[in-house]
Amino acid sequence: MKKLITAIAVGLFTSCFLTAQTAPATQTTPAATTVAPKPADKNAPKPAAKVEEPKILGTVIPRANGTFLGLEVVGGNFKLSFYDKKKKAMSPDVTRASARWPNPRSVTGPNRTVLNPSGQALVGSKPVLPPFTFNVHLALLQGDGEDAAVVESYDVPVPK
Repeated sequence: MKKLITAIAVGLFTSCFLTAQTAPATQTTPAATTVAPKPADKNAPKPAAKVEEPKILGTVIPRANGTFLGLEVVGGNFKLSFYDKKKKAMSPDVTRASARWPNPRSVTGPNRTVLNPSGQALVGSKPVLPPFTFNVHLALLQGDGEDAAVVESYDVPVPK
């Protein structure tokens, strides 16, 4: 009886093993069914090239005038980039910006920094320490010294 059960088990194992090893049948197409491609028509309109929308780095902040801001942390400091209506980089249209965010490591109050012009962006000078799980208050300033006035303000989450 044991020999019969062993023989059946070996037979099933062998048939399963051989079935798993065989390649599936492939279907071939006859050469007569292949069609040569038609020559390109010179007057046919070309398909429109897929234009990718420019990407704004960091947290995207839409402005009232239709332009955009991009807030990111670069090198440990805030960087505020300016973009036009087509999301192309542009130079800042404000003199500077002020940033304020909570300070969980101290009881002295929130962290603050001034973002000054650096190329086509405004960059802060005070380091921003992770974890970035807070909102930052941005105030865009126009003018110099005591004559500077807040022209726009935003509360945005810090980009991770």
